[in-house]
Amino acid sequence: MTNQEFTANMATLENLHYSFALRLTRSRQDAEDLVQETTLKAFRNIEKFTPGTNFKNWTATIMRNTFINNYRKMKTRRHINQSVEELSNVIENKNVINNSGEQNMRMEELKQMMDSIRDIYSVPFMMFFQGYEYKEIARDLNIPIGTVKSRIFLARQKMKAMIGSRIAA
Repeated sequence: MTNQEFTANMATLENLHYSFALRLTRSRQDAEDLVQETTLKAFRNIEKFTPGTNFKNWTATIMRNTFINNYRKMKTRRHINQSVEELSNVIENKNVINNSGEQNMRMEELKQMMDSIRDIYSVPFMMFFQGYEYKEIARDLNIPIGTVKSRIFLARQKMKAMIGSRIAA
């Protein structure tokens, strides 16, 4: 496709592109920016367009993907650029002493639950929890990898059931 053909095709689709962009952004200014960015991306990637296919759908796909990418960027930027009021809690809690008492109590409770599970399940689970890979656990315990995976899965299921019964009680 030549530059003149591209320009002519984009000119015929200008109103459609703008209305589609307006539906996506719900802002005239953002819609105009999106149309302009779409036109630029389409022009830069014109060699990827297959002649004989639908040019309107190709550019609409570029526009939709550009909008989604921009939306995701803005979403993460909002989290990074939080207002001062939202960060005031962090500043106020600077003098708080870090206490791991609650965490230690939970860990003790989980250890008690693990002790109630048979060693056949708890040993592979604890090894996996400590960072061993399936291959290493299988080699150390002299059992097949599939058995290791199965025992870890069953240990998780038993732990979930115990935690669920303690919460319900």
